[in-house]
Formats: sequence, structure tokens, C-alpha cells
Amino acid sequence: MSQAAAAPWFELQGITKVYGQGESEVRALDGIDLLIEQGELVAVMGASGSGKSTCMNIIGCLDTPTAGRYLFHGADVGGLDRDQRALIRRHFIGFVFQGFNLLPRTSAVENVELPLVYRRVEAEERRVRALSALKAVGLDGREKHTPSELSGGQQQRVAIARALVSEPSLLLADEPTGNLDSSRTKEIMELLVQLNQERGLTIVMITHEPELANYVKRRIVFKDGRIVEDRPVRSS
Repeated sequence: MSQAAAAPWFELQGITKVYGQGESEVRALDGIDLLIEQGELVAVMGASGSGKSTCMNIIGCLDTPTAGRYLFHGADVGGLDRDQRALIRRHFIGFVFQGFNLLPRTSAVENVELPLVYRRVEAEERRVRALSALKAVGLDGREKHTPSELSGGQQQRVAIARALVSEPSLLLADEPTGNLDSSRTKEIMELLVQLNQERGLTIVMITHEPELANYVKRRIVFKDGRIVEDRPVRSS
């Protein structure tokens, strides 16, 4: 266990991502190196088109690089096929998005159960784990509510519970507070900090809101496909 904990949770080595060719070529990532340790809480920032979302997609095994190596738990993801990358997403990575992406006519607990349905977990165990995940995000008692019966902040808590229910080792959050007011934003960020501190969950969050960097331990800034800043923000 100590040996695994000492290794980087994931590492990008000379990652380049190119779209198109010739005059239409776009170099979304230009030879970036990035290492994330277990238990880090990181904010990834940058203007639209800076490369931060492309980087997130590669980390989340949603896209593959044109060149370079991506090591996840020491395994070279570049050598995996589409189905193998899907297995990594399913078993090791949780995703939270700005738009919540909840099924509108489905209860909170059923929304949270969905990843376990795809993993063919038995119904009784699914329900127990989903209820536990909802409790972890402060939504016990709201299990039967549909998204329309919940506030925006509560909907995002359901989305976070859905990401947690598979017990991932990495949580990728893409603008998780983008649709929320300042009060709900504070609640969601405090929840992410709590999950990071109490569970040791590694969290990488894309955001365009500079004030959210105050909640994280490390800030990474992209510009023109390169990392132009990578520094600690606060002590853990």
C-alpha cells in the first residue's frame, strides 16, 4: 500500500493534442508535463481555448493524445483500446459537470444508482450505496425527490453523490459551480474540500472563477496549450 501511495496518481509526459492538419491545424495541447499526487485538490484555470478542457478529457480517458504518455496509477493509458479506457472511467474516475446531467423524471437515489447499474451491481447493494452517497453530500431525506423538486445546489450534490457512488480514486469536476449563485457555490466548494480532506479523494477541478482557487491546494493555469503557472495555493 505504501508503495502505491508513493507513486503519482497520474502523470502526463510531453502530451500534445492536435486537431486538423495543414492550415487548419489546431494545437490544443503543446507538449505539457503534469504530475498529480494522491489526495491533491487542484484547480485548473485558463481562458476559453487555452487547453484546460482538452487536458481534462485526456485525464478522464475521454480523449487520447496525439503524442506523449499518460500514466494512470503507473499504467500507460496510451496502449489501451476504447473499451479498456471505458473500464478505467467506470472503476476509477468520477465526473461532475456544470449542467448536473441528471435524469429529470428520476428520483435522486435512482440518479445516483445509475453508475452501479452499468457495473451490474445487485439492486439491494445499489440502493444501500446510493443512500450512503446521498448522506455523504448532505441529502439524506431527499432521496425520493426528482431534480425539479431540488434547488440547483441540491442537484449538484446529487451529481456529486452519483460520482462518489462508484468509490473513484479521482474526481474530475468541470465548472462544478458554473450554474450556481455565490451562496450555493460556497456550499459546493466546502463539500469538495470536505471530501478531499476526509476521504483523501483526489480532485481536479476546471474553473474560470479565480476566487475558487482559494479553496484548493494547487492552482494550474493554461494558456495557448501550455501550462504557464503551477503553484501551491494553501497548505492542507
